[in-house]
Amino acid sequence: MDFFNFIDFKITDLIDIILVATLLYYIYKLVRGSVAINIFIGIVIVWGFWKLTALLGMNMISSIVGPFLQVGLIALIVVFQQEIRKFLLMIGSTNFANKRNFIKFFKLSKQENSAIGIDIDAILKACKNMSTTLTGALFVIERTHSLDFIKSTGDEMQIKITQPIIESIFYKNSPLHDGAVVIVNNYIVATRVILPVSNERNIPLHYGLRHRAAVGITEKTDALALVVSEETGAISYIKNGEFVLFKDYDDLATKLKEDLI
Repeated sequence: MDFFNFIDFKITDLIDIILVATLLYYIYKLVRGSVAINIFIGIVIVWGFWKLTALLGMNMISSIVGPFLQVGLIALIVVFQQEIRKFLLMIGSTNFANKRNFIKFFKLSKQENSAIGIDIDAILKACKNMSTTLTGALFVIERTHSLDFIKSTGDEMQIKITQPIIESIFYKNSPLHDGAVVIVNNYIVATRVILPVSNERNIPLHYGLRHRAAVGITEKTDALALVVSEETGAISYIKNGEFVLFKDYDDLATKLKEDLI
């Protein structure tokens, strides 16, 4: 069969395979940890089944599955609208052409990893203290998608993360306590940042604007968000527009460090 004809295998075929594998890998990274990952895996399985039936000459089942995948493209755009938005936002980011961010996106260098140097313990200790005093707080931690488009809505700065600094920023009488804090590589790069608020109706009504803002920014980018409720003192961890459950502070620290790798 022509399918097994490797004699005419060219260097362009190898490049084609590498590009497809890379594309699938980064699509997987984009949807990993969200409900969309199950849909992505299902699509890959159906596509593999279609190619297998075509290879074996099972024309009837192949003719059914093939058009299903082609017509389903429109449905996929609807299903993956949040992930597509994230991807386009990353592509259109003003800093994407920057060498440092380019390397960080593809993670070709461990030294560019955003988890390195971020003092997670200082952040969580500050959250724990603010939780006991019912001090509201909202943190947004940048990963691969640039957050420059929201930094300009607040006060840009460059402050190394420490527990006292965080608590002083969110102190109720502080002029900087409103809005979100943006964290990049163990530095607070902006305060009083205004975030896009999610219109998702599935968010429980007892959550306020801080939580909706955290859901909104994590829907549109791959950033991570931490929220301390001013009403209950509860700490929430949001990723990919969804609330991540955790047992205790150690479990939360572990999840944060894993997601920042």
